[in-house]
Amino acid sequence: MNTTTDSSPEALRAAMVDRIKAAGHARTAAVEQALREVPRHRFVPGAQLTDAYANQAVITKRAADGAALSCASVPTVVAMMLDQLDVQPGHRILEIGAGTGYNAALLATLTGRTGHVTTVDIDPEVTAGARAGLDVTGFADVEVITADGSLGAPDNAPYDRIIVTVGAFDIAPAWREQLAPGGRLVVPLRWRGQTRSVAFVRDDDLLRSDSVKLCGFVPMIGQDSERSTHLDDDKQVTLYWDADQDIDPELLHGVLSTPKTEVWSEVTVGGSEPFDGVWLRMTATEPATCRIAADQVAVESGLCTPAIPSRSPALAEGDSLAYFTYRRVDPDQSGGAHAELGAIGHGQAGERLARKLTDQIRAWGSNRTGEPVVIAYSAEHPVEGLIITKRWTGLIIES
Repeated sequence: MNTTTDSSPEALRAAMVDRIKAAGHARTAAVEQALREVPRHRFVPGAQLTDAYANQAVITKRAADGAALSCASVPTVVAMMLDQLDVQPGHRILEIGAGTGYNAALLATLTGRTGHVTTVDIDPEVTAGARAGLDVTGFADVEVITADGSLGAPDNAPYDRIIVTVGAFDIAPAWREQLAPGGRLVVPLRWRGQTRSVAFVRDDDLLRSDSVKLCGFVPMIGQDSERSTHLDDDKQVTLYWDADQDIDPELLHGVLSTPKTEVWSEVTVGGSEPFDGVWLRMTATEPATCRIAADQVAVESGLCTPAIPSRSPALAEGDSLAYFTYRRVDPDQSGGAHAELGAIGHGQAGERLARKLTDQIRAWGSNRTGEPVVIAYSAEHPVEGLIITKRWTGLIIES
């Protein structure tokens, strides 16, 4: 790990790449070299130099309510998605979401002079900033287009690689159509309340994943298909679900005031061990999977205690609900903290739902590194199985 106190851009960039490598990303020499070469700070001129190279997103545009509209993504996530994309010299690449232009510069470095990069964004202010950053850093050959990203960029198709750098609730038909056979599409796709960076490979008319990683992104304008409702009168707890799910918010209002049932799995995690795989696995087998979020007041009062208060998986059915939680258990021999995973249920079917959720925890606990396969079909060609239905796409999650 680079521990230099040098505050020059070069030293800060070297330290950034060291952190990325330590986190297990930038797995190829080409991705590592691109990250070491491209000056990230030149694409975020309004940020402090240390912020430009910190492992955090740099917000470059906000809405009137303060919501982020555009940013330079977290460096570890940038590297993770570049690993998933697997760019080779000479590739034709389409990027949806121009951001600051930094990612397009990395893509241009990876594909080289024999390749071509097109980046598209619907916001002219964003594309103007990206164009300026690319020009000042020597990437004038990158083509920047102001247009609806869901339409792709047909004039330069087909593409060997397509990368989407905004949160997407669906896979636009144009992305599939403009991707060459055998090409790769990497997209931060949202379903059942969680976002995963999914690397798809085109196989005729379907897309099949070979990498699925947890992430978070600014959502794409006009694609949001998530619904929400407050579960209590004080609006301290909110449930979120997708448009294709049969969830009646009126039936669930007040469910947290009914008696609760705790069900524990005997599956434990230690320290900072991730357990987000439980959520991903639930989406493969439980059609009622959704997301719950509780304010700190609700957690402190005991009204609702999800494992991660701002975002935890839940199961909702009729007038009943169960959500993912944990409790501290005795430390291990090394003194490290451990937690047992479980579920809390409310309503007539609360206990049954909690047991279904803990069944998924146990299944995950027996294979914690297993990664489900996501298969995306055109919604025009329905298939059998547990389907997550979106406007343009049907998803099957194979655990």
